[in-house]
Amino acid sequence: MPSFTTKDGTEIFYKDWGSGLPIVFSHGWPLSSDAWETQMLHLSANGFRCIAHDRRGHGRSSQTFHGNDMNTYADDLHALLVHLNLRDVMLVGHSTGGAEVTRLVGRHGPAKIRKVVLIGAVTPKMAKGADNPDGLPMEVFDGIRAGLLKDKSQFFKDFAPTFFGVNNEGQPASQGMQDAFWVLGMQAGLKNIYECVSAFSETDLTQDLKDMSMPVLIIHGDDDQVVPIELTAKRAVQIAPNATLKVYPGGSHALPDMARDQLNADLLAFAKA
Repeated sequence: MPSFTTKDGTEIFYKDWGSGLPIVFSHGWPLSSDAWETQMLHLSANGFRCIAHDRRGHGRSSQTFHGNDMNTYADDLHALLVHLNLRDVMLVGHSTGGAEVTRLVGRHGPAKIRKVVLIGAVTPKMAKGADNPDGLPMEVFDGIRAGLLKDKSQFFKDFAPTFFGVNNEGQPASQGMQDAFWVLGMQAGLKNIYECVSAFSETDLTQDLKDMSMPVLIIHGDDDQVVPIELTAKRAVQIAPNATLKVYPGGSHALPDMARDQLNADLLAFAKA
């Protein structure tokens, strides 16, 4: 399996499909690079090199005891770009992955990056606090952590309908999609995904968004029950200087699965622009 080792000894698995200008994908919590296969297949068939990694603690990467924070996630992703000697990269991040690619730009600069796509991203900040009075109460994230500790497996089974939006009438997510979410979640280390909750909810990415001078496409479903659009995408588009927001009516948090045809078309159009 293709992988590389970071400076702290963490082994990071990645997929590398096709050739052409590179598109690098960063997955959401608690998934892995497998969550991007539909997009990678479509874009690699249309002349792009598609790369996706498993975040540390997720999928086939090392389940580290330390480093389960946004700065380290961004450093790992930047190390992948260096390892593969990538330039003119389009970064695509979903949910927590959106925060990861945003922090990469803020922490390592925009030199290697030509475009960014944020899909259902948690930017600029999710959790309520003095600096974010309209955010989600900490009790929401405490509940996630408690659910993981009590019964990780059942928590993911219970959470899948919200993730895919199938608790609303008319959403067509199959049982197979929900089962796949459970499988990918169960591959992740408990400590890693437990600590990742703080990373995706409490990290303030406001300044990182301001540092995004490249074109940024923000895609978000207006029925995202995990990452509410009013707290995230509608704020992020006002912060990133060259951002555009595209709203998917009725879209859930799981847009790479639930809106795959539209998302594939939008990604390809943005990559070619």
